[in-house]
Amino acid sequence: MGTFTYFQEDEPVTVLKRQCITDATGNPIGVILPLEEFELVAETLVQRLTSQQTEVKLQRMEVAAQDPLFLADLAEMMADCSHVDAEGW
Repeated sequence: MGTFTYFQEDEPVTVLKRQCITDATGNPIGVILPLEEFELVAETLVQRLTSQQTEVKLQRMEVAAQDPLFLADLAEMMADCSHVDAEGW
């Protein structure tokens, strides 16, 4: 990690390779990547975020399945729609 410097037309150009972000105690919590490296991992990051969101949704569904208020609302909705369900498609 760090930077490197090269010269272009006799002017120094400093390029950031990677930058590690740390919290107040020095623990690494993130990395700033050059765009070229980010493009290599971007799709994986999107897939991972989507997977994490799915896990959260599943956990919420499990909690809802035990929630008396949710179950009462569900039963009421099912009763309200029973005449439409009986008609068939």
